[in-house]
Amino acid sequence: MPVYTVHAPLAAGADLRSTDRFVFIRDGFHLWAAVLGAVWLAWHRLWLAVIGYIALVIVLDLVLARIGVGRGAIASVDLLIAILLGLEASSLKRWSYSRGNWRQLDVVVADDLDAAERRFFERWAARRSDLGYDNNTVDRGAAPPTRDNGNGQRPPPLPHASIIGLFPEPGGGR
Repeated sequence: MPVYTVHAPLAAGADLRSTDRFVFIRDGFHLWAAVLGAVWLAWHRLWLAVIGYIALVIVLDLVLARIGVGRGAIASVDLLIAILLGLEASSLKRWSYSRGNWRQLDVVVADDLDAAERRFFERWAARRSDLGYDNNTVDRGAAPPTRDNGNGQRPPPLPHASIIGLFPEPGGGR
């Protein structure tokens, strides 16, 4: 079962307004990082890792060729470096986030990314409610949802005949 680490930016803080910026990084072997090393690193904007990977491969190939190692052995060493990159790709992503003022919030074990998100947010919301936070008071930029006030009364319904704003009823006069 895959393991995911959850990261959040330090500047935004860990509250409900910044949950869309949380990043889930799957731990494990990344096939495309092993097959297309520098391209995968550049795609994920791991620029220091791209430079380090290219420099390592070039220098190692030159040193091995200089001491007289055969082409088959050099190709084997390059294959081992590619496998190592595939195994450590998620660690490079986590390292990059830690350098960019992100912090690791949690580690989640789940079948896929959706299940990991659900499991993390369920635990995270439970922890926040235990600490005394009220998740329902966060301003999300819209009207709060209507709630039952406990005595069975509902708020009055909205008027259907008149529309306020720029869009009148269809077929109405201008």
